Amino acid sequence: MKPARRSPPSRRFGRLALAVASVAGILLCALIAWPFLGAITWALTLAVLFAPLHERVEKFVRRPNTAALLSTAVVIVVVVVPAAFVVERLITEAATGIQSLQARVEVGELQALLDSHPALAPFGAWLDRQFDLPSMMSAIATWLSNLGAVFVKGSLLQVVEVLITFYLLFYFLRDRLAAKAMIMAWLPLTKSETEHLLRRVVETVQATVYGTLAVAAIQGTLGGLMFWALGLPTPLLWGLVMGLLSIVPVLGAFIVWIPAALLLLLEGSWVRALILAAWGGLVVGSIDNVLRPMFVGNRLRLHTIPAFISIIGGLLLFGAPGFILGPLAATMTMLVLEFWTRHEASNQTLD
Repeated sequence: MKPARRSPPSRRFGRLALAVASVAGILLCALIAWPFLGAITWALTLAVLFAPLHERVEKFVRRPNTAALLSTAVVIVVVVVPAAFVVERLITEAATGIQSLQARVEVGELQALLDSHPALAPFGAWLDRQFDLPSMMSAIATWLSNLGAVFVKGSLLQVVEVLITFYLLFYFLRDRLAAKAMIMAWLPLTKSETEHLLRRVVETVQATVYGTLAVAAIQGTLGGLMFWALGLPTPLLWGLVMGLLSIVPVLGAFIVWIPAALLLLLEGSWVRALILAAWGGLVVGSIDNVLRPMFVGNRLRLHTIPAFISIIGGLLLFGAPGFILGPLAATMTMLVLEFWTRHEASNQTLD
């Protein structure tokens, strides 16, 4: 049996140099693309979710550019228009509520409320000794005002990111088949494994988004029902707003029910204020941490614990894009390890 021929040193050095250059190029490209991570993530997410719609559009519109443009326009109407309405409504109501809260705090309505109830008077006196109530309430009102200002500023700064997202979405929809062929050619996997990997990517994105929407719908329903039960105005609208805010990382339904509870307290409806605060904090706020890993984890085929860690850890590591990237990284890693184990078992069998 002839000994295996060894590659010349120059060829081995060339391969090593090519490998190093490839890794360096990938890292450099990752650094260049990092500022666009959010736009890329959301564009890919929307492309996965609306791919079935785009396939139907392509059956009627034969020109790829026109079909992709129509599909992108539909996505804008479905996603951007409701979000813009909620943001506009939220900013308007928040500004009105904050002004009312500050005005009532400045005239001492909270202290008068505590003094007018004999049962609450000792508690109010203790609070007055321990804390400066007017200053504390003014600080809360200022915090809410600053939170709204930061939210508006962040929204304005992200207009460019939104435009880039839909710009990328157009090309992701139009060239998705070419991109799939390129991925299948580049990945060091068999055709069936690559197809399985891509299918799991789609399932992960769908599970994360649809599971989150289900949790948001439950939170919005619970919040709206409590607004209705307490006789607060427009419970349907505020339930919808709380549900949509529950989708947004960092934000949440508390942006609605905390100011509402404070206003009820200043109006003298301290029982309703306590009920709303308890319901918002213990039920609406905590149910997200319980249901999201269960809904998302089941569809991801992950245990509740890794599903929870991947979502929260992804948000901490990547920010808002981590909402998708965290579960995606966990699912893909486990799938690659499954492929590796299968290959190792196959090699041992052959040996």
